[in-house]
Amino acid sequence: MIWAYPDIRLTLLLSGVFVLLYILYLTRFWSINRRLKVEKQRLFTKCIIRTAYFALFLIAFAGPSIGNSFKEVKEEGKDIFIAVDLSQSMNATDIGPSRLQRIKFELKNLIKSFPSDRIGLIIFSSEAFMQCPLTFDQAVIQLYIDGLNTGLVPNAGTDLTAPLRMALDRFLKDESQEVKAKSVILISDGENFGDDLEGIVADLADNNIKVFSLGIGTENGSQIPRGNGMVIDPATGEPAISKLESNSLRLAASETSGDYFEISNESQQIGDLIATIDRLEGGVANTRMVEASSNKYFYFLLAALGLALLDMILPIKTIKL
Repeated sequence: MIWAYPDIRLTLLLSGVFVLLYILYLTRFWSINRRLKVEKQRLFTKCIIRTAYFALFLIAFAGPSIGNSFKEVKEEGKDIFIAVDLSQSMNATDIGPSRLQRIKFELKNLIKSFPSDRIGLIIFSSEAFMQCPLTFDQAVIQLYIDGLNTGLVPNAGTDLTAPLRMALDRFLKDESQEVKAKSVILISDGENFGDDLEGIVADLADNNIKVFSLGIGTENGSQIPRGNGMVIDPATGEPAISKLESNSLRLAASETSGDYFEISNESQQIGDLIATIDRLEGGVANTRMVEASSNKYFYFLLAALGLALLDMILPIKTIKL
C-alpha cells in the first residue's frame, strides 16, 4: 500500500490527542458513576466502535493507494514555426483595428496553447527574416510578437515562398536529437508575388512538414493606411485596395496535408487552428514509467462514516441500575 500523504508525525499527534481525550472522558465517566454498577462490556463496545472509526478516518486522511502497477507515458513534442506577413497590406483595416494588430492579439492566445512545444517566429514580405529561432521560452516569443510592425522588413511585394524555404532550411539543420512533429503556421492576406511556391511546398511535403495557412482579410478588402494618407496604386493613381486572396494559402496547406483557416467577416477560425495543431501527433520525445496505483481513501472514509452514524443512532447503555 502506498500513501499519498504519509505524515507520520501528524498521524501520531492526532492519535495521541484522541487517546488523551478519551481517557479523560472515561475517567470523568467513572468518577461520576463510581458508586453505580457500570456495565463494563457495553462501555468497552462503545470504546471499540469509536476507536475503529477514528482509525479509519486517519487512514482515509493519509490517502491509501492500493496496487503497484506501472504504465508507460510517452512525452510528445512539436516544433512550430510561425511565419507572419509584414507587408504594407497587413495595415489594411477591413479587419479591425488592422489585420496586423488582430494577428498580434490572436498569436498571444495561440502561443499560450502550446506551453510544452518549441515555437519559432519568421517575419517576411518580399524577403524573410528569422525573428526568433525555435525556443521553449514563451516570454521571448511574446516579446517579439509585441514588436511586430510593417517597418521591420523591406516592402517590395509579398513572397510566400521565402518564409517556407527558411522554415524548411531551419528544420533540416536542426541539431536537436528529439523526434518531433514539424509544422509551419503561414499567416498572410494571401497576395503572392514570389516564384516556385509549388516547388517549396513539395519539398515540405517530402519532409513531412505540414503547413497550416491562416488567411486574414475580407473579399471586399479596404484601403491601406500609410502615415497620414493611403497607399496609392501606381497603375491607377487611386488608393490601393487590398483583398484577401486565399488561393496560394490553400495550395500550401493542401499539398502538405495541412489545412486552411481564415479570419474575416464570415469566419473566425483561430480556435479551429489551435485545436487542429493540438490534435497533431507529436513525435515521441521521451518515455517514462509512472505508477498507476489508485487512491482508495473513499472506501475507508465511507466505512468510518458508517461506524460514526451507527455510534449516533444506536446508543449503547453504559449504566445498569
